[in-house]
Amino acid sequence: MGPLLSVLDVRKHYEVRRTLFSVTKETIRAVDGVSFHLGVGETLGVVGESGSGKSTLARCVLLLERPDSGEIVFDNVSLLTAGGEEVKRLRRRMQIIFQDPYSSLNPRMKVREIIAEPVRFHGMAKGRADVEARVGEILRSVGLDEDFLRKYPHEMSGGQRQRVAIGRALATEPALVIADEPVSSLDVSIQAQIVNLFLDIRERSEISMVFVSHDLNIVRFLSDRILVLYKGKVVEIGARDEVFLNPFHPYTRMLIRASQGDFALREEATNGALPLGCPYYDKCEDRKRKCAGEAPELTGDEDHKVACFHAF
Repeated sequence: MGPLLSVLDVRKHYEVRRTLFSVTKETIRAVDGVSFHLGVGETLGVVGESGSGKSTLARCVLLLERPDSGEIVFDNVSLLTAGGEEVKRLRRRMQIIFQDPYSSLNPRMKVREIIAEPVRFHGMAKGRADVEARVGEILRSVGLDEDFLRKYPHEMSGGQRQRVAIGRALATEPALVIADEPVSSLDVSIQAQIVNLFLDIRERSEISMVFVSHDLNIVRFLSDRILVLYKGKVVEIGARDEVFLNPFHPYTRMLIRASQGDFALREEATNGALPLGCPYYDKCEDRKRKCAGEAPELTGDEDHKVACFHAF
C-alpha cells in the first residue's frame, strides 16, 4: 500500500516590505522545498520554533493556502491539478484542527449545530433523528456528555472547546487530520487531557495525522516519525526514536536540549533573507567554510535523513 499523502518539493514564498514605508521588499521563504510521505494510520510530528514554517506547511497541504510550486498527492489524486469537484469530494476526508478553538468555532452556534453542520453538508447521516444520533455519538467520542449540546462556545472552557473542535473535525470520518498547535493555547493540566484524547483517537481508528507543535515532548509522545523544520526547510526527518535518541542535526539537538530544560529558546527562527549555504549557518557551533556557500541536501536512509555536511 502506497502513502496516503505525499508532499513533494512544496514551496510558499511571500514578498513583504522591510518597513511600513519602505519601497524595498524581501522574500520570506515560509516553506522552501519541503517533501515527505505519510502512510495510512501514521502520525508525523512537525516541529520547529515559531517562524519555521510549520503552520504555513499545514495550510498548504490542505490548500487553505495555495503553494507556489511543488506537488501534493492525497489518496492518489494530485490536489494542485485536480478539478474543483474532485477537490470538494476529497475535502471531506481532510480536516484541520486549529490552535485557538474559540476563534475556529462559530460563537453564534450551539455545539449541536457546530457538529451537525459538517454531518449534514457531507451527507454523513439522513434525517433529523440520524443526525442527532450521529452528533451525540461524536460528542461522547471526545469525552463530552450531551449536556454540552445546548452550550455556546463562550460557555465552555478552553479544553472543552478544543474537544468540540476535534469532534467537528472527526464528524466527516476523515482519513487525514492536521492538528496545528492544538494544545499550545491550553493550560498545562488540560494539555495532557487533550493529548491523551489524540492518542485514543489514534488507537481506535486508522486516521493519519500531521501533528504540528513546538513542544517536542508532546510530539514524541504522539508521533511515529518526526520532521524538523528550520526557516522553511526540512533539516531532519526520521523515525521518532531515531531522531530523539540519535539526533544528527545541530538544530535538532538544540531543540531537544531546550525541551529537557537545559536552556530556554531566546530567538525565533524568523524567515528573513537566507544565507547562500546552510540556513542554520549563523547559529551552528559546528559550521565549516563549506557550509556558508553550499546548501546541504537531505541524505541518509528511509529511517533517518538529515541536511548537514557534518552529521555522520
